[in-house]
Amino acid sequence: MTKKPLIILAGPTAVGKTALSIRLAKETGAEIISADSMQVYRGMDIGSAKITKEEMAGVPHYLVDVLEPEEDFNVVRFQNMAKDAAAEIWSKGKIPLVVGGTGFYIQALLYDIDFTENDGDESYRRELEKKASDEQGALELYEMLRNTDPKSAQEIHPRNIKRIIRALEFYRQTGKKISEHNETQRQKESPYNYAYFVLNDERSRLYERIDRRVDLMMEQGLLEEVRALRERGVRKDSTAMQGLGYKELYAYLDGEYPLDEAVRIIKRDTRHFAKRQITWFKREKNVVWADRSVIGQDDEKLADYMLDCLRDRKII
Repeated sequence: MTKKPLIILAGPTAVGKTALSIRLAKETGAEIISADSMQVYRGMDIGSAKITKEEMAGVPHYLVDVLEPEEDFNVVRFQNMAKDAAAEIWSKGKIPLVVGGTGFYIQALLYDIDFTENDGDESYRRELEKKASDEQGALELYEMLRNTDPKSAQEIHPRNIKRIIRALEFYRQTGKKISEHNETQRQKESPYNYAYFVLNDERSRLYERIDRRVDLMMEQGLLEEVRALRERGVRKDSTAMQGLGYKELYAYLDGEYPLDEAVRIIKRDTRHFAKRQITWFKREKNVVWADRSVIGQDDEKLADYMLDCLRDRKII
């Protein structure tokens, strides 16, 4: 059976994926699936650097502005929605172009990872969630993970309570470490004929772009956007409010620290996040690195480089 074509354009935050993705989509006749955990939400435009209608330039986009901020969004939901979107794009005789920085989501789609469903008994999860409701309990959960699955503890941020709970729950239900399960899944061959591009740049230039982008977001009204979400009743612990920029400004509105400190933390944590994203992409197999510091800053040159690769692989 002939494998269906799939193009991926990933990379760290603020590296310039959006403009390049439109150029690539126009050249290949592709339609875009967003692999971004925040752009999926309505009303979260500034902090997610959401693509505007004008920037889309007529290229259809999927998984942008489709959920309310009160709704949960996770890797399993992304995988299902992205597979549906890809099927729709193929049915038009076009190629799906997956664009974003959430490496775990991209991996789930690319290798059709099997997320073993839980056995329906949610009591253990509720017990863990209750424990995580205060700072001390959250630290205890992370310690539990370090004892049962040290590899997962290295890969999961201590504040990512949902993934910590999922890993502990998986171990309780199966007796296996989720890190081992994920490793097995990673060895799978992709069911697609794909090219996986990772856009990157010199670290100092990327960090400058991040700082500039945060300043621009503040000028565009990110604080007002977060205030409106808070006033509408979106909870601090909701999935939507875990996004960079949102959680820090929510904390400022709660009086946890001054505004200039919140902005400093956003910049610092976004730089750390970009570094973790690059580390993730370096672990992935068969990626094609497109480095601006080597190929050039010009999107046209980068697009030409990618088009040559797609022709070589007979994807276009």
